[in-house]
This record gives sequence, structure tokens and C-alpha cells, in this order.
Amino acid sequence: MLRHISRRTLSQMIAVAGIRYMVGPAHADDAPTEADISREAILYDPAAPTAGNPKGDLTIVVFFDYNCPFCKQAEPELERLVKTDGKIRLVYKDWPILTPDSIKGAQWALAAKYQNRYDAAHLAMMGIPGPKIPAERMREAIAKSGVDMDRLDADLQAHGDEITKILRRNLAQADSLGLMGTPAYIVGQYRVTQALNYEGFKRVAADARARAAKK
Repeated sequence: MLRHISRRTLSQMIAVAGIRYMVGPAHADDAPTEADISREAILYDPAAPTAGNPKGDLTIVVFFDYNCPFCKQAEPELERLVKTDGKIRLVYKDWPILTPDSIKGAQWALAAKYQNRYDAAHLAMMGIPGPKIPAERMREAIAKSGVDMDRLDADLQAHGDEITKILRRNLAQADSLGLMGTPAYIVGQYRVTQALNYEGFKRVAADARARAAKK
């Protein structure tokens, strides 16, 4: 698990990054407010990208950073579980806490969501090995994944305020959960703060289902 830059510094960096893209009034939608740290908001934020089975019986929330090598190590293991299990709903929480370029990567990934290409941008950046990946290399990887970069930039301009709110909301939610670094996973009622392999994820998923069945 990697440690992150200070909360105050991160909040300021996200705010500055967001201001750069605010070109109009905020768009009204049904997303939770920036300060919403309820379990419902963590699990079901309509603005958060998701994968897997939307009607699955188990939700896994993953807090990650595109500069976290441990996140990248665990990513294919988690994806394998989601595919083989078939009943898991996966929620992505972009939590760019390691470097300023992490924020840029998160912004680009979330902007790609508006052309239904979040998964492509996400996997492209997760596929770059190592920490401290420069923003230019992230952008090159996104472009090679087939994302329309002109539209990406346009969506980042048009939806910058919304993207900033998502990142601030993710930060507040991570704080409310007491998370100290990446990767971090919420699996049912369990909080996992380390990278797992396939068998590890499978055991935690089974435990979470067993615990839910007892209620």
C-alpha cells in the first residue's frame, strides 16, 4: 500500500485542476453532493464508473491511483474474479493521491466516460508498469486504446466541474472510511487495504457473501 500526499495539498491540487476546466455553470444531476459520505453514496454514486454485473449480489468498490504499482498488480486479478464470478458489481473510485500527474490521469479517465470509453482509458493507464508515470505517457496510452482524444478534451472542458466534484467526493469518502493509501477495496462489509491475488479476492468475496447471508 502506498502513502499519499497530504489531504490539504491534494484538495488544493484538485481544486486548481478543476478551476482550469470550469467554463460554465455546474450541471444539475442526481449525483450525490461533494460531501456525501454515506454508504449509499459510496456504493451507488451514479457518476462513478462501474463494471461487471449491474444486478450482482455483491458490490466491490476499488479506490486506486494510476501511479500505484500495487493497484496495477491487483487489477487483472480483480478483473478475473469479476468475469469468472459473474455476480459482482464493480465500482471504480478514482483516488489520485500520489502525484500531480495522477490527477490528470483521473481527469482523462473520467472524461472518457462521456464517450463510453472509461474502461479503455482505465485499462490503458493501468497497463503502464511502475510508479510516477508522466502525464504525457498516460495520454499516449489512452490515445492508443482508441479513445477519441479531441472529444476527450472537449468533454473535459464541458464537464470539468462535474469531474472535479467526483474527485473531491471520492477523497471525502476515502477519508470517511479511514483509508490511508492505495489500493483499497470495500467488499461487502469488509475493508481490504492491500493488493490481493485472484484467490485472495475470491476468499474475501465468499466471506462477504457469507456474512451478508447471516443478517
